[in-house]
Amino acid sequence: MKPRVYVETSVLSYLTASPTRDLVQAAHQHITIEWWSCRTRFELAISEAVLAEVSRGDPEAANRRLAVAAELAVLATTVEAQSLARQLLAASVMPPNAAIDAAHVAIATVHGMNFLLTWNCAHIANAVMRERIEAVCRRAGFRPPVICTPEELMLLEDS
Repeated sequence: MKPRVYVETSVLSYLTASPTRDLVQAAHQHITIEWWSCRTRFELAISEAVLAEVSRGDPEAANRRLAVAAELAVLATTVEAQSLARQLLAASVMPPNAAIDAAHVAIATVHGMNFLLTWNCAHIANAVMRERIEAVCRRAGFRPPVICTPEELMLLEDS
């Protein structure tokens, strides 16, 4: 059975973005494209929250993101996921303005995904927050996914 990966919005954004001269963003784009070329090793999924986010902004860019998203399974936003997202926010694990990020974590967790793949290091793939996110998920009776960037998941593949 292939490991199950929830692909958060930032990954699709970097995958389909126009080339940039910003060194960090260019590196994220390159790493994301490299990881994407190996995606068949995984069972990939997104959520309705991802679809909502990728459809925003510049219409051309949104169409590129939506075309990639159309290839992926869509996980439902269940009552359990909504409850877990509220618990993440209530525990101040994520700030109130990061409700959609809490939804990503909750949906991936409730659906038993092995990994949550993201470049969102402010609210999701944050070394300080990961432990707190995992604790809230476990208290709610769920096994949290491993939260990681495409770069980290490539390192896991190689080990």
